Amino acid sequence: MTEVPQPLVAVTGATGRLGGRVAHRLAEAGVRQRLVVRQPERAPVLPGCEIARAAYHDGAAVTEALTGVDTVFMVSGAESARRVAEHRTFIDAAVAAGVRRLVYTSFYGAAPDATFTLARDHWHTEEHLKASGLAWTVLRDNLYLDVLPLFADAEGVIRGPAGDGRVAAVAIDDIADVAATVLREPGRHDGQTYDLTGPQALTLAQVAEIVTLVTGRPMRYHAETPAEAYQSRTHYQAPDWQVEAWVSTYLAIGTGELAAPTDAVKRLTGVDPLTLEDLLRLG
Repeated sequence: MTEVPQPLVAVTGATGRLGGRVAHRLAEAGVRQRLVVRQPERAPVLPGCEIARAAYHDGAAVTEALTGVDTVFMVSGAESARRVAEHRTFIDAAVAAGVRRLVYTSFYGAAPDATFTLARDHWHTEEHLKASGLAWTVLRDNLYLDVLPLFADAEGVIRGPAGDGRVAAVAIDDIADVAATVLREPGRHDGQTYDLTGPQALTLAQVAEIVTLVTGRPMRYHAETPAEAYQSRTHYQAPDWQVEAWVSTYLAIGTGELAAPTDAVKRLTGVDPLTLEDLLRLG
């Protein structure tokens, strides 16, 4: 009797922090994968994995890379002024390749009028995905818990117009655990949107206090006005859309749009999500 091969799962972003973690988890579970990356030489070497080269903006290359794939894990593309168009190209190419299901990493509170400008990009991508005819699952990640300490400058100061607002940031490892779970349970999560957060809603002053306490590295939060925030970032000489994204991250915290913890991580994985202290102690 001929053995029927298990469905092939494509993982994008496998050279990055999230996609790489997901690829490793799926490999450990024995899932057949095709890692779709821009630089194959940087892709992890994992059992049961094929590697294909494609960039999101290259529809023909994406279609070729995804041919024969049943399910795609689509990590949102690199931040750029063209990201929504690139996302749409990728989704359309997935349809053309005959993909049946796509799991997309979006952002908590994605909406056309979200304060955080890049959350608007995610909403437009979600809408395109839902209209594509693919079975879909959306993982709306809050800010990465791992990144919060990196908000501090060389002087150990987190500067931004977040006021006393709170953020329920989530560890990248917890997002990867959820993604691997969803990808290993085909069909069960179709049509679902999951808001992924950590267990705490912290002010940036509390983030600084926890980092100082756990690591011994002094850190503090300095609240800026929006005007001060734009001015203090001029030395980066970044494009306007990028500076607006940076500043609006803090503004979204200040409005409370990122503040509400959910139980989605534990409900989907059976494990409590990491706190900032947990993450720092793990190193």
